[in-house]
Formats: sequence, structure tokens, C-alpha cells
Amino acid sequence: MNLKETKTRFLLMTAMILLFFLIIIFRLASLMIAEGETHREYAENRIVKSLPISAPRGEIRDRYGRLLAGNRPSFSVEISKNEMIDDRINEISAELTRIFNSNNDQYIDDFPIIMMEHGHIFEFDQKIEQWKEDYDIPSRYNAKETFDLLRIRYEIDESDPVEVQQRLLAIPELTVPISIRTWKFTEEMRKEQWFDQMRIPDELESASEVFEWLRDEKFLIPKNYSDQRARDIMAIREQIETQLPGFMQYQPIKVAQDISSASVSLIEEMSYELPGVNIVVEPVRTYPNNSVAAHILGNLGKISDQSEIEYYINEKGYLPSDIIGKTGIEHKFESKLKGKDGSQRVMVDSRGRLVRVLEKEEAIPGDTIQLTIDMEFQKRVEEILEDVLQTIQTGGTYQTPWGTNDLVSRQGPRKNATSGSVVVTDVKTGEILAMANYPAYDPNLFVTGISNDDWEKVMPENPRDPLAPRPLLNIAMSTAVQPGSTYKMLTGLAAIDNGLSPGYQILDRGYIQVGEHSFGNWLWNQSRQTMGYQNLYEAIADSNNYYFYSIANAYDYSRNRPLPYNMDVETLIDYAHMFGLNDATGIEIDRPREQRGGVPNPESKLRMTKAVLRNHLNRLLTEEDFESELVDGNSETISEAIEFLVDLAEENPPRYEVYQYVREVGIKESRANAITDLVKYSYYNQANWSIADTMNFSIGQGSHAYTPLQMTNYMAMLANGGIRNPLTVVKNSSSQEEGKVIPLNNSDNLFHIHRGMYEATVSGGARRYFQDFPIKVAAKTGTAQREGKIPPIDEVEYLLENLRRFNVDESSVIEETERLMDENRDQHQYQDKGYAMRMAIRNLNPSLTNRDLDEYKEDYDNFSWFTGFAPYEDPEIAISVLIFQGGAGGYGAPVFREVVAEYMGLNAENENDNHMLNSFMTR
Repeated sequence: MNLKETKTRFLLMTAMILLFFLIIIFRLASLMIAEGETHREYAENRIVKSLPISAPRGEIRDRYGRLLAGNRPSFSVEISKNEMIDDRINEISAELTRIFNSNNDQYIDDFPIIMMEHGHIFEFDQKIEQWKEDYDIPSRYNAKETFDLLRIRYEIDESDPVEVQQRLLAIPELTVPISIRTWKFTEEMRKEQWFDQMRIPDELESASEVFEWLRDEKFLIPKNYSDQRARDIMAIREQIETQLPGFMQYQPIKVAQDISSASVSLIEEMSYELPGVNIVVEPVRTYPNNSVAAHILGNLGKISDQSEIEYYINEKGYLPSDIIGKTGIEHKFESKLKGKDGSQRVMVDSRGRLVRVLEKEEAIPGDTIQLTIDMEFQKRVEEILEDVLQTIQTGGTYQTPWGTNDLVSRQGPRKNATSGSVVVTDVKTGEILAMANYPAYDPNLFVTGISNDDWEKVMPENPRDPLAPRPLLNIAMSTAVQPGSTYKMLTGLAAIDNGLSPGYQILDRGYIQVGEHSFGNWLWNQSRQTMGYQNLYEAIADSNNYYFYSIANAYDYSRNRPLPYNMDVETLIDYAHMFGLNDATGIEIDRPREQRGGVPNPESKLRMTKAVLRNHLNRLLTEEDFESELVDGNSETISEAIEFLVDLAEENPPRYEVYQYVREVGIKESRANAITDLVKYSYYNQANWSIADTMNFSIGQGSHAYTPLQMTNYMAMLANGGIRNPLTVVKNSSSQEEGKVIPLNNSDNLFHIHRGMYEATVSGGARRYFQDFPIKVAAKTGTAQREGKIPPIDEVEYLLENLRRFNVDESSVIEETERLMDENRDQHQYQDKGYAMRMAIRNLNPSLTNRDLDEYKEDYDNFSWFTGFAPYEDPEIAISVLIFQGGAGGYGAPVFREVVAEYMGLNAENENDNHMLNSFMTR
């Protein structure tokens, strides 16, 4: 190749390269100059976003597929931090809260600093103080001191904190917001976590200091904003700061849920002024039947306590803003109901309007849970319970086609009969057909976070009264009380199953004398009358205590001779266990925890007596009660002495030996006699099981404690031939176990119990409630004793109102109360003004006792039970009715009768306006 050809090729290549670059330059010029404005506008107005799609929560339906809990579309407001202009965050937050407030929409406000008239306080601290006030805990007590005080107060004989906590959590009316791992209140731990998240300097402690620092240093809120306006801004800013870690800032933050269409319109109109703010449509939980089956369904709530944070957020990957099931089925099946959230990548314009969906992963709805209850039946049971309770409270007449009953006693209306429960089960399967509690609540209140006003509505009016109406209390699961005479069938069954003839007659002589105790039949106690000779059937029908006292001890007290079989308290305990009265029933609800373990026994009585004695001596004995040379400031010596005296309860030595032991452990001679009498006569003599305990055991009194669920299951076992089916509220539950036949010596003996229960409704105490009823039923009344006085809402107010009756002067009482509280700051009792005032009154009038001071308070009334099954010949359902302060067992009978009528279809009218006898479950 010559030089000329080489030069030509070089020039050609150069020309081609120049041409290529000229084309590129021309195109760039065209894009940047001629079409630049168009492309710039397109780029600025087309934003690619990744949006989460909330999965609809799984539905909950009744046995026939009717909706109990579903979802409805709602508008929520989200903020995408990475799309916001930092300099405008405060302005945007202020505008959003203004819109919400103007339309009465709630926005998510977890900002824990509350504005008060004279400054600021932390919500964490307020919750702790309020809890202490509710449970009469001295405000200065830390978590460990509070925990120990609760252990003593509730007479728990355990040293392991885990065991103590479990026992405390089993008490329905008690919450224990204490971590035994850190010995801090859970709100203290949340406060520390919040300080870390907000990076608040350590030197700042008070709420006012933190508020000012957040306003001026962290969030840079303008000075011209009021404190309230600043706080509104902080509520939004705090959501952005704490919801997600830094590497997930692209995720939108939900700041308001279920807002009104008015707010939606305003936000859409102001979309240019609110960059990063988006309206999304998402499913929100709805309960179309409002309060129906509320305690079965449960409620939702925010992830709040530490255990929930660790489980749901750290382990399960939930977002901090997610709503979870807190109680009931919503809690138990949270993992199935939750579903799987989806996502989509979309292109939107500068106003946030959708341009195109680029990619989409559909959300997967949660599973549907089908329950065993019938929604319509459940609703009617709740209505019946409410109607009867209201009639009892006013002493009115309850009238239906199936009976007319005056629900008033000689003492007048039972105005405190304000709470109750009904449980209905299928005796063949253990399926719960209805579980009603009154009062109830509307779970819709909790769907997006309950307001303070709504929260107050579901709280008891008198928190000091454990029997005050509590809408959130699941009575059927959480309230365990004595069964009263409804227990007598079990005592009778144990006797005839071990050899007693049901036809054997025992002469009722009115009462049985056991040592210093007299055990009378109720008729004898009421009118000094007797019932004559009675067999098992008659004794059940008439609820003859004398008969059951006798058979429980296998001794005919009327003839003064043993009965021809062997039975003692251990036999009775075995039968109680056999019928599941010491166990959980199996219902698929974990929160609230089901009460169990209510069968008394000699070991538990001794353990409890020792625990109460230990607590009494710990409160009573101080160093001043001991010889100084033995104690000398050594608290361990006192503890060892107390433990020694407590252990003596097992031996119950004679008094003179007790006195010697009291002196040997170092108690002064001046105090020895008093301590000796206390431990000997108030504790040792009652520590071990006696015939008197067996007497009480046999008629359902004493330390028995069973829930309506347990009692219904017990009735079902009586009715179905002795098959123990775990109770279930979930249809086709995978956890449902097969029923087991209980090991009776002869299951035919159950029919003798059936007959006695049937006689109770045709000739016994319940006959007036069923005389016009076309269905034969088997049932039993029961009265559970409830002694004591109803604590007033305000103890101080009660005392001041009755000072004249106590013969003391008001000014002197107030002065003495203040002196006692000041001088006894270290004793927690005196931090309670009511307690201090009681002591002040007694100091001013030493003749008064605590009983005298309580004399003008109202007495508690007894619990009322009515339990049984229907129909009598071929049982289908078992029912238990419990009424707080119902006074007498018969008041539950109208509830029982009307529930049976509804189940059997008696209230369904045919074309000729006649009543149909058609099973409810096959309608």
C-alpha cells in the first residue's frame, strides 16, 4: 500500500468520525435546546415510587358463613420522607395536622409529651402513676418494691419471680406492667428506648426540657408557632424519626388512618403544596355487628409493650405502625389473619397522580377463620342476658310466651346485678354455640387506635370495686367463683358411683354439729324447718345441704352410723378433676388467660394458710418485738424466726408449746402471748383439712373457684354420658382433640343425676320458671357466697360523710390524717389518704374497729348460678349462667329458659302464627 492510499483512507476515517460526532452534537443540541423544556418537564413530573399494598386481614365468620369481622376500604395518609423538601417538613406537618383537626380526624399521635396547664409531663410517667393510683401503690415505689408488694397483697407463696408473675397475671382484675428481667416498669423501658431513638442528650430529664430541646434544636420549629401547634408538628415528625431505620427511608410512613372524605379532598387540592404526602386506599378492620361476640373476636391495637416489639417487629418483620390482634381470636390467629403485604412500582407525576404501573406484586389476604358460634343465636343470647339483668336491677317482671316471673326479692331490687355471662355448648362435640358477657364493648373502637374518650367509656366507673361492670372483662373465661349448689350433682355422682343407692333416704334433722361448727341445711337456717326423709333425686331437687354433708363423709348423721361405701375428700377431688374443673377447657383463646386450678385440696389449703400467715407476720413483726441481743439490726434473724413459726402450721402443736417456740425465736415476753394466740387460733387450727372443710367442699362452698366455661363443660359431661370434649370455638380446629370417656365405675349412674336435675325444674326450687315451658330440661340453681363491703369510689369522701356517726370532729380528723401521712412516709399504707384517715379516726376514737368504719358501706350480694342441659331426654346443649350479685340462683333461670327456647326454635313462627318446635341448629 503506497503513501497516497494510506492518506486517502486516513482522511476518510477522519471524515466518518467527524460526521459521527456532528450527529451526536446535533442530537444533543436538539434534546437540550429544541426539546429541552419538554424533556425537563417530563423528568420533573415523572417519579418512580415503590408503594406497599396492605393485605386485607383474614375474615372471621360464624358457623354458617355469616361475617363477624371483615374489612372495608378506607383512606390513609402516608409521607415519603425521601420525597419531602427538608426545609418544608415543619410547614407540611403543620398543614396536615390543621386539616385533620378541622375535620375531626384522628391522626397517629404517639408523641409521649403531654401538655399540661402548668408545664409538660411524659406520658410514660403518667401511665405509671395512674397505674399505681388505680392499685393503691405508693408513688415512690420502684418496680421491684411494687412487685414484692403485689406478691404480699395477693398472698402468693412463691419465691421465684417467674412463678409469682404467672400467678399475678392469672388475676383477672390485675395488670402487672413490670419486667422481671430488668426490674423496671415497662413504661420505663419504653421511655429509655424513645430517648435513644430521638437521640436526646443524657443531661435532659424533665419533659419540659426535652420538649424545648426537640422544638428548638432537633426539629427547628419556628418561634412564632404556639406550643400546641409545635406539639402537633412533633407528633408527625416523631413518626418519621422513629418508624423506620435510615436505610429504609424510602418506605412511606403512615401518619393517619381512616380519614374523612373532606380531609382527602383538601389534601388532594393542596398536593402541590404537600410534596411527599400521598393518599392511599387500604383495608381497615370492621365488625358489622358491633359488640356481638366481642369477647370471642377480641380487639386490635398497636404494637406497644416490649414483648410485642421483640416478637412482631424483631422476629416477624412487622412494621412499627402495624396493627395486631390483642385479645380473643384476633390475637390467637394473628399469623393466619395477617396475610402477606404486596407492593407495586409506579410512575407518578409531580402531584402524586398515577401515570403508569410498572410492576406489581399482589397482596395475599389472610386466611378466613370460621367459628362454631351462630351469629344470630349469639346475638339473641346477649339480648336475653341484658334484658334479664335490667329486670333484676329494677325488681320488675320478666315476661315472655314461656313464663312470667317477678324478679324481685324480699330485700328489694338487686341494683348491683350489673354483670353476667352465659355459655352454651354442644354436648356431643364441645363446640361453643354462644359465649355472651355483659357488659360488652364495640371492637370497632380499637381498629385504628382507641381515643382517650372511648377508653374511659370501657373502664369501670369504680376501679376500687372488683365486681364493678367492666366491658373489657371476658367473664366466661376470667371470672372463677364458687359453684354453690350446682356442684352437688358431682358430690352425688361420686357417692352413687362408689356404692350408695340413689334411693337411700337420709332424714334431714336441720343441722349437723361438728366440734364448734354447726352446718345447717338452708331451710333450717332460713326458717328452722326440715325436709324430712330424702333420697338423691329429692336432695338434688330441693338442694338439701344435710343430705350432701352426709354422703360426702360417707356417714348418715341422722342415724349416727356410717354409710355402706367408702368416700373421703380425696374421692371428691378425683371426681372434680375427672370432670375438668381443675383444667383449662381447650378454648382457642390465649388472651385473656383462662382461669383454672380451682379445685381445693388439703395441700393447697395448708400452703395458702402458711402464705397468709407469713405475710401477716412480715407486716406485724419488727425489731422492737424481739430481744435486742438476738436481733441487733439483723433482719435475717427476723426472717428465720417468721419462717420457723410458719412451718409449725403443719404440726399444729398445743398452745403451751407454741408459746415456748415463740419465746425461743426471740420474741419479747410482752408480745409473746399475743403472737401465740394469733398463730395458734387464727392460723394453725385452720391450716389442716378437716371434716368441716369436706362439708363445705360437698356443697360447692369454701375454696372452689370455677369459670362459666368450666361449669358448662362439666354440665356437658353430665349430659353426654361422661365424654370429656375439649371446648372449641373454631370450626374444624386442627388443635381440637378427641373426646375422652371419663373413668366412671358405672356411666349409667349419670342418669340418676339427670333425674334429680329434672326434678329440680318440675318440683324443686326452679319449678316456677318452667311450669309453662314445653321442653323438658335438667338444671340446678346455685348461690355462691360473696362476703364483704363494696368499696366506695372515694374512701375519703365516704369517711368524711360519716364522721358524725364515728363521733369525731372533721378538723381533728384532717389534722391527724396529715400528721400520720407526714410521720409515716416510709410506710406505703400511709401514702393512701383513705388508709391514713381511717387510722386517724381510730386514734381519735379508740373504741372503733375497722368493721365499725365499714358499717355504712353497701354489702356485696351473692353470685347467682343456673346450670343444666336440654332437652332432658336427649341432651343437645349445656348451658351455664352466672350473674354477679344476683343474690339467688333462681334469677339465672329465665336466661336459661329463653336460651333453650331460642335454640329449640320456639320463637320462630310458622305460617299459621303457631310456634315451631324445630331445633335451632338444623333450621
